[in-house]
Amino acid sequence: MSMIVADGWLGSVRNARFGEDDPKRYTVTARASEDRLSGSVPDRFYRLIRYVPPMTKIVVVDNHGQFTHLEDRALRDLGVDSELIDNDTPPEDVDADGVVLSGGPDMDRTGRSAEYLESEMPVLGICLGMQLIAEEFGGRVGSGEYGGYADVTVDLLSPEDPLTGSLHPETRVWASHADEVKEVPDGFERTASSDVCGIEAMSDTDRDLYGVQWHPEVAHTEEGDEVFENFLEICTEA
Repeated sequence: MSMIVADGWLGSVRNARFGEDDPKRYTVTARASEDRLSGSVPDRFYRLIRYVPPMTKIVVVDNHGQFTHLEDRALRDLGVDSELIDNDTPPEDVDADGVVLSGGPDMDRTGRSAEYLESEMPVLGICLGMQLIAEEFGGRVGSGEYGGYADVTVDLLSPEDPLTGSLHPETRVWASHADEVKEVPDGFERTASSDVCGIEAMSDTDRDLYGVQWHPEVAHTEEGDEVFENFLEICTEA
C-alpha cells in the first residue's frame, strides 16, 4: 500500500497529503495500532487504507438500538464526519451526504425515519432500518423462524452489488432474526441470503437504498468495516 505523511490520531488521520508533489488533502483512515510503521520512521507516518473527500457527512438516525453508537463510531473510524441524530429530526434539517437508519427494538419507535427515504441522500438500513425500508416500499416483514442474535454465514448473491458485492461469495455476520424481510419491494434486488433467512440484504441501486439484516458495526461481524466503506463510496459518488 502507499505511504502518506499525516497529522492525525488513532482511528482517523486528517489533513493527509499524497506524497510531496500532490497538494490535495484528504481524510484518510488509519488504524495506527496495526498499521503504524515501525522502526526508523516517526509515529506520524501511517499506512494508507482509503481516502474520502473532505466534508463527507453521514448521519446515523437513532432508532434506539443497542448498537447504534457503534454505527456512528465505525463511520468516524473511516474518517467520516458522522453525527448521531434523534429519529424525530426532520430530514429538511439535515445537511448530509448519506443516511444510516439504525437498528432498534420496535417499528413503532422509528419516529420520522421513513421520511428520509424520500430524500435524495443514499440510505443504508441496518436490521430494523432495512425492515422499515421494505415495509415503506411495499415489501413484507414478518417474524423470523430462527429468533434472536446468532453468528450466521451469509451467501452474497450479487458480486456487482455496490454495498455487499465485495464480500462475495460469503461472509460471517452477527444478526438478529426476531423479525426479517420476507418479500423485497418492487425495484429492490435480494443480494444476500443464509440458511436461516432468505433475505439477508437488499439493494435498489437506482434510488441508492440499501439494507442489511445483520449488524456490520459489531466485532462479531467479520467484514463489517467493508460494508461501511462501500456505503461511504456510494455516498461520495452520489
